[in-house]
Order: sequence, then C-alpha cells, then structure tokens
Amino acid sequence: MSVNFRTSFVGPVSTAGLVLAALLGAVPVLSKPQQSPYAAPAEPGLPAAQGTGASSSPQSSEPQSPASIRGTIIGPGGAVLVGVRVTLALEAPSPGQEVLSADDGQFSFAGLPPGPFQLTISSAGFAPKTLSGTLHPGEASILPPIELALASPVTEVSVTMSRVEVAEAEIKAEEKQRALGIIPNFYVSYVPNAAPLTSKQKFELAWRSTIDPITFVIVGGIAGVEQAQNSFKGYGQGGQGYGKRYGAVFADTVTSSFIGGYLFPSILKQDPRYFYKGTGSRRYRLLYALANAVICKSDKGRWQANYSGIMGSLASGGISNLYYPSGDRGASLVFENTLIGIGSSAIANVFQEFVVRKFTPKLPKRDPSVP
Repeated sequence: MSVNFRTSFVGPVSTAGLVLAALLGAVPVLSKPQQSPYAAPAEPGLPAAQGTGASSSPQSSEPQSPASIRGTIIGPGGAVLVGVRVTLALEAPSPGQEVLSADDGQFSFAGLPPGPFQLTISSAGFAPKTLSGTLHPGEASILPPIELALASPVTEVSVTMSRVEVAEAEIKAEEKQRALGIIPNFYVSYVPNAAPLTSKQKFELAWRSTIDPITFVIVGGIAGVEQAQNSFKGYGQGGQGYGKRYGAVFADTVTSSFIGGYLFPSILKQDPRYFYKGTGSRRYRLLYALANAVICKSDKGRWQANYSGIMGSLASGGISNLYYPSGDRGASLVFENTLIGIGSSAIANVFQEFVVRKFTPKLPKRDPSVP
C-alpha cells in the first residue's frame, strides 16, 4: 500500500540570482578553462598543466539531513492499540528497525536516511497491514492514523479447545435453559453432536439440578398432592405428615439424580441427557421421544440400552425402602418406582420434543446442516 507524505523542498534559484552571485564572487565559474595553444607540452610522466583559477578536484557534496516517521495505530471504532509491532524496512545497506506502539498508540522512527521505506504493522487478533513510501532529506513524516481490521473469523476456538472444554461450555449453556424462564431444563441438549461429559461434569449437572430453588418448590408441590390424596398413609396428616412426604420426595429426587444421572452414567460411560430431535415427521419424533426413556447415547455417541437410567431407578427404589412407611415397603415399591420413573421419562421426553422448546428462551442456535 502506498501513502503520500508531506515533504519539504528547497525552492528553485532564479537565473538573475545566479548572475548576481557570480558577479559578487559567491558562485564559482562553472565553465572549464581553456588551455593556451602556446603552452608547452607536458613532459612524460607528469600531468598536463592546468589553466590558472581552475579547481583540480570536483566540489564535494554536502551530507543529507536525516528524516523521521511518526504515526498512531488504532483499531475498529478509533480506539488506540497498545503493543502493536511496527517493523521498518529500509533500502540496503541501512538496517531495519522495530518498535511497539506506546500507551497512546503512537510509534516513531528517527535518524532515518532518505529513500524508499516499508512499514509492516501486526498484532494478534488483527489483520496485518503494510505501508510504503519515500522519505526526503530532513523530512518529518507524520502518517495519518493507521487502522487495523480484525482478523477474519476462523473456527480456531473449536480447533484449539479440548473436548472437556467444549463440554463445559455446553453445560454452562444448558444451565441457563429454563422453561417459561423459571423451570430448570438442564438435562436437555439442543446440540445433536454435543461433546461427551466427564464424570465430574455429570456430577456438576446432577448437583446443579438438585440444589436449584425451583426443585424445592416442585418437590413441595408433589408432596402437597400426596398429602391431599393421602398417599402413603403411614406418614399421617398435618404438618408432620407433610414434612415426611416432602422429605421422601426430595430423597427420591436426590437419589435419582445422583445414582441415575451421575453414578451409573459415569461407570457405564453413558450420557444422561435427552437429545432434542426437532426434525422429521411428528410420528417419527414421537417414537424417538418415547424410545429415549429406555435408550440413550453412550459417551462415544452410539445409541444403546439405557442401563444407567433403569438401574438408577431400581437403586433409588431400593433406597426408598429405608424411609417410606413400613406398610409400603418391599419389592413392589422398588419396581413401582422404577416403572413410574420410566413412564414419567417418556412423557417428559414427548413434552421436550413438542412443547418445552417453544417456551425455553436462551437456547443455542441449531445448525441446520446437522441431522
């Protein structure tokens, strides 16, 4: 890129001025003196005789004044950029120079020889820029503000981030998903090819879901329904009966989340999340949602039987025998809770596929190229 610079010149001397200077003796006579035709020939080995008043050597040229360059580096919007590398290349044999822009975005080069030059401006995250021009003797060149453009967007983040970092970023996005802006919707991935979760991340998701304030509200609602229906009569009624029901429902929630959503998925290398489909016919999506109650993705992305979810429901049901009324305990309670868990998962998946997404803000944009 070529830039025009401000230069200073010495104005031309008029002919009348030269004549006047010659008459006053200020300007030497420029014509070569004539040798007399009567002068004796030069002897061999000696230089020929010169006419009087002539100089025996040409007039030496005066040294040229050094030049300088100064400029300011700015970014998009006009903000000054600090620490930008500015490299100056000069015509050989003059060595190149390099400086960094100061706190005010300015840079400068001084004591430069006249002649062509080239500036290269570069900084991480910005597209490099090259300027060229020519310096004249004694010129103090002030460049117009040099604006650097942002580098072209490249998917460097996806390439440089590890699978664990990508999964962590996806979890953070999932933890912002709330139906109606309130109800947690953490265990749904709207990214079909989401990165697999580590054991630590599965624990993080289970913990975040369990301690969410809305979870306590939902548990309270379920306990209230059980109280109204007088379910598990051994708990009785009144405040004490409601407290026992509340504790039992919350215990079911905790064991189900940590055993079915963290422990077994970590051991069996399975993903506890529901992967939203969103494409295909309504019948296909309905069957997909129902099937996801008993199948799931492995950490390698393969579909397989949901051993972790089923075994988690069985284990949670077995633990519930410790705190449910003695009249309601036994194997029937375990299998009843397991079947209830599978059925509720199927219903929840259908709602996720057809309803919940419409009422869940802050969702990641879906890539239409991914099936």
